[in-house]
Amino acid sequence: MQRLELDRFGCQLALYKKELKGRTLLGKKQFRFANQDVVMDDEARRKHCRAFLTKGLEKKTPSRSEFTAYGQACLEMATGIMQLLQAHGAVLFAAVVPCSIQRPADPHVEEFLRKDHVFLFERYFYLLEEKQKFGLIVMDEAEKMEDRRFVRRMERYFTKTAPGQYRTTWIVPSSFFVASDMNYAVQAADICIYCVNWGFRLESIGMNAPTRPEIAQRFGPWLSRLQFHGQGHRDGNTFESFGIVYVSDPYSAS
Repeated sequence: MQRLELDRFGCQLALYKKELKGRTLLGKKQFRFANQDVVMDDEARRKHCRAFLTKGLEKKTPSRSEFTAYGQACLEMATGIMQLLQAHGAVLFAAVVPCSIQRPADPHVEEFLRKDHVFLFERYFYLLEEKQKFGLIVMDEAEKMEDRRFVRRMERYFTKTAPGQYRTTWIVPSSFFVASDMNYAVQAADICIYCVNWGFRLESIGMNAPTRPEIAQRFGPWLSRLQFHGQGHRDGNTFESFGIVYVSDPYSAS
């Protein structure tokens, strides 16, 4: 990813106080910048990108060519990351929840792992079981108090529920927290999440929120290829399982 970043932008974004994130690479304005002119050759794109980023630090307005170069570099970077993930055997898992969902006022909700997280760990376990490999949990750190609450909920799930105890056969039930701006893998995950949020839908099961067509068309096929596809097991039954799971209400028992 670092080599890809140098090839697309001609520099490391961190030096200009920018991070590889979904909204950084794939916001609406990046698409608008990229499409406002013809595709640049690599050397011109890198030169204009460096000028764009430098002017950003200097609080100066970039030229049209510099805006174009930056937009094209962003889209090419995101596409290149998808190619790298597939080439290195990465597997995508995501739990999708409607943005309209509100957390209930019940204080007991804070004590238990949400259903979307349970389904996420369930599918992660299916992959590890299939590969016969142990799996770590690495989290993008947020607010420290909220991170601690999540760890407590996760520990209850893995120690006090039968499914959670069983899944510790392959999942190491202790998470690592890292700063995303210091970890390329977490940045790649953020880009995948952004693409799922705006460009992956299964309307037959209720995923009917609006999409951004430019993301759905460009990255939807990549998400379909990257997501886990294997066998799941529950109550003695075997079924087809996918890495992207839609949870209409993470707080209900249904």
